[in-house]
Amino acid sequence: MVRLNRIYTRTGDDGTTALGDGARLEKHHPRIAAYGTVDELSSVLGLAIVYSPDGEQKRWLQRIQNELFDVGADLCVPGASGSGLRLTANYTRTLENMIDEVNARLEPLTSFVLPGGSASAAWLHLARTVCRRAERLVTELVSLPSERDSVNPEVVRYLNRLSDLLFVMARAANRDGRDDILWQPGGSQPLTPK
Repeated sequence: MVRLNRIYTRTGDDGTTALGDGARLEKHHPRIAAYGTVDELSSVLGLAIVYSPDGEQKRWLQRIQNELFDVGADLCVPGASGSGLRLTANYTRTLENMIDEVNARLEPLTSFVLPGGSASAAWLHLARTVCRRAERLVTELVSLPSERDSVNPEVVRYLNRLSDLLFVMARAANRDGRDDILWQPGGSQPLTPK
């Protein structure tokens, strides 16, 4: 159980922060950037939850917000196995089941979707883009030779699937895609040159 008696410790005043295994890294290290962005994603989901109607998808978002703390805990302790909370394939399979359920009722896509529509959809689209950034940062971390074997590969799969789920949930928030705002290539260009 986590217990926080003090909010400030002053230990980060030197520009470093502690990992779950006690090691200290610079606050700009790719590992810290990766799980910091996962934390940012959780905050954006908090706003998406506020704008979501009560129901199953709202409960899913609350579950995912909790799982993002699991993702952060996984990233906070380097190593593919050993101590610490680790994501398993079950996390990702659950997201895939959610995607399939939501996608089955959506209008077929005829163009790319612009972020927007309802407030709920807009927040879900923002969450999707933050999720993609978190995924990019984790893959950047994995690309470092010193970190390659210290990141659970399930984290990348989970974030990849989560961004897909957030996309279909945004479409569902736009009346199952009927109120999506579709990209119109060149739609803002004048019809005839001046």
